[in-house]
Amino acid sequence: MTSAKSVTRSAPSSVQATTISSSLLTVDTPGRGFTDLTSEVTKFITDVHARDGALTLFIRHTSASLTIQENADPSVLVDLTTALSRLAPENAPWTHDTEGPDDMPAHVKTMLTGTSLHVPVLNGKLALGTWQAIYLIEHRSRPHRREVVLQFIGETR
Repeated sequence: MTSAKSVTRSAPSSVQATTISSSLLTVDTPGRGFTDLTSEVTKFITDVHARDGALTLFIRHTSASLTIQENADPSVLVDLTTALSRLAPENAPWTHDTEGPDDMPAHVKTMLTGTSLHVPVLNGKLALGTWQAIYLIEHRSRPHRREVVLQFIGETR
């Protein structure tokens, strides 16, 4: 159990959500792996003049997903790809295989990693940690065109 002495919290702040801004981000993936979306998402936050609020990202697919992960050491992404492949291998006896051996494992990986993210926006900036980045994870072997809905809800400048 954590003692109260080791936990601190800043004073609450409030804004009136006066704006909802949306955009569709289209991403051509090279095939299986991670695509860093952080710079494009940051441009969106800048373009809508966001101040304080919330950014949601939603991927419109069931065989690709979104995640927030470390951006400092690329070997982290390699190890995560390996871990996902172990959790949902292509050579398992899947019933759904109409679109190829990588399709059903891609659905499982999406279920494990998720189709949406929520990132606070504070003073016009994504409230990501020092080593965090926003990634689209392509779970299929071949390249795909993926769509991610970006939506900022909050106060603008």
